[in-house]
Amino acid sequence: MSEDTLETLALGKRPDGRTLLTAAWVLGHGEGGHRLLRNGEVVIEGGAVLFVGHRFPGEVARRIDFGNALISPGFIDLDALSDLDTTILGIDHHPGWAKGRVWPRSYVEAGPYEMYSPDELVFQKRFAFGQLLLNGITTAAPIASLFYREWGETVAEFDAAASAAGDLGLRVYLSPAYRSGGMVLDGPGQMSPVFDEERGFAGLKDAIDFIGRQTGRFGDLVRGLLVPDRVETCTAELLRRTDAAARDLGCRIRLHMAQGSMEVDTVARLHGSTAPAWLARSGLLSDRLIAPHATNATEEDLDLYAEHGVSIVHCPLVSARGGSTLNSFSKCRQRGVNIAMGTDTAPADMLMNLLIGLITCRIDDRASDRVRCADLFDAATLGGARALGRDDLGRLAPAARADIAVFDLDDAVMTPSIDPITTLVIGGSGKVTQAVFVDGRLSMRHGEVAGIDMKVARRRAQAQFDRLVAKYPERSWGHPPVSEIFPPSYPIEGDPHG
Repeated sequence: MSEDTLETLALGKRPDGRTLLTAAWVLGHGEGGHRLLRNGEVVIEGGAVLFVGHRFPGEVARRIDFGNALISPGFIDLDALSDLDTTILGIDHHPGWAKGRVWPRSYVEAGPYEMYSPDELVFQKRFAFGQLLLNGITTAAPIASLFYREWGETVAEFDAAASAAGDLGLRVYLSPAYRSGGMVLDGPGQMSPVFDEERGFAGLKDAIDFIGRQTGRFGDLVRGLLVPDRVETCTAELLRRTDAAARDLGCRIRLHMAQGSMEVDTVARLHGSTAPAWLARSGLLSDRLIAPHATNATEEDLDLYAEHGVSIVHCPLVSARGGSTLNSFSKCRQRGVNIAMGTDTAPADMLMNLLIGLITCRIDDRASDRVRCADLFDAATLGGARALGRDDLGRLAPAARADIAVFDLDDAVMTPSIDPITTLVIGGSGKVTQAVFVDGRLSMRHGEVAGIDMKVARRRAQAQFDRLVAKYPERSWGHPPVSEIFPPSYPIEGDPHG
């Protein structure tokens, strides 16, 4: 056995033979939950975990000591940011309908178009996947905006996304998003749905074909997930066909619902109830359903989720920034609702989301003793695995997939350090992620991602985003200039000397 360093491993490759990883802390698994092992060891072979514990008795090809760090299961992100996030444009610019978040009738009549080229769509997924790996995320279900799209997502961009996941070494659940309708702005604040059901059926067919072709590629890193868009943009028949397809394919469905006032009002007008109640009446709630965000869910809605085994994807950063919360994380757990986690917005920092999830839950509960840091960490690992129906993800245990994130505990901003999980949640960020292994392959090391130069890509991403922002007047009410849609935080004074 050789005493190696992380730098001796080839980035983007699985090490030959058995590799023993050790650190001050290992988050193992036993008796139904995570267990902290002081000075623990993890042995990986091929794409699987062989051993978790102390003093492995067998032979290994190499031993890598991470020192004062936590070796953890990688995070599972079921609403994973996968584009150049436009949600951040609305942080200080309101209302959303006036800022390009709803298509004005004039834009619809002119003919919505793809505001990114095919190459730009491919690039933004690849860049976003790199960001996920930088933040310790090993399994992702991508999410992107449709506001800058002609209608839904395309097969070509998702074929490329599957290949990008294979190149970079990221486990993904995906297929192109589709819808049968959208919201249109008829006047200031006056929104109404428009539907084209045949386009929704065509999108579903494309997604089914995609899943049939792509599932199992790259050593099973790629699997299918049906992703109809927001519930208010889907007809009952489209959702019935989606449910039937998921049964046939053996895959999950992700459907955004109970997430905002526009949806609540629209579904009430169309169907006379909340979205979860409408789906329950239609027989479309089941444990196949993964439902971000539940921030507008009623008590009845949450009871229906618990009764039917629906998993919530909690995205506390994007919700709290918009003034809403899951009310509450602890109450949903008490009901028996499974909760997974999602990033959804920039930055794609799962640790930041865990901290905000902890804080918002305690504010909603008006109490500090109903949720712990470990509960959020469970949601980002075991909760995501449960939502996907995978008992070989989200944990470090023999026979689990070797999806591992290593977090540095030596960072000065996390001093003094206490329990490693609490320390990471309250003081950490994605920037303390030292290394990521996915299916035994080293996908990220000290900020370097296999298959992409993130520093070069960042410059390209910013230029691409700036070009998109320049097009916002076309799909903003009244078509004002960008300077009026998105004014700066403070007045900008130019250099009078050039």
